[in-house]
Amino acid sequence: MVRYFADLHEMDSAAYQKQRDHLFGLLDMEEFADRRIGKLSTGMKQKVSIVRTIIHDPEVIVFDEPTSGLDVVTSRNIVRLVRDCRDMGKTVIFSTHRMGEVSLLSDDLAIIHKGHLQFNDTFEAFQNQMQTPSLEDEFIRLVEATEDSVSV
Repeated sequence: MVRYFADLHEMDSAAYQKQRDHLFGLLDMEEFADRRIGKLSTGMKQKVSIVRTIIHDPEVIVFDEPTSGLDVVTSRNIVRLVRDCRDMGKTVIFSTHRMGEVSLLSDDLAIIHKGHLQFNDTFEAFQNQMQTPSLEDEFIRLVEATEDSVSV
């Protein structure tokens, strides 16, 4: 599956092998590298999905709940991978419901609830306007305030 996506992006063999080795090592995928995708667990499929998305080293990457259903170690490695992408100057769009990941990864922050934009600014600006002690509490405060104003 990963090789197929590399071929779609016309990666040469050396670049593919280098990127594959790096990503498979980071996400501990070697033990199931030769299995068919249909035989993999949900967590293994999640890893394959992430690797196939970034195997060709794109400039813009969208991660939609990439740590969902994964163990703590793998989740940490994915957070590290997202940071590495960001540090390489790539545009990373990261969607999550885990506030800990928000605090670890956000430069800019958009909060969308039921299709409505609740906040859109830097993460620092979000922290500066917080009226509650935690990110989770502030998220809930914003969402509840919007729901209250809509139902009135």
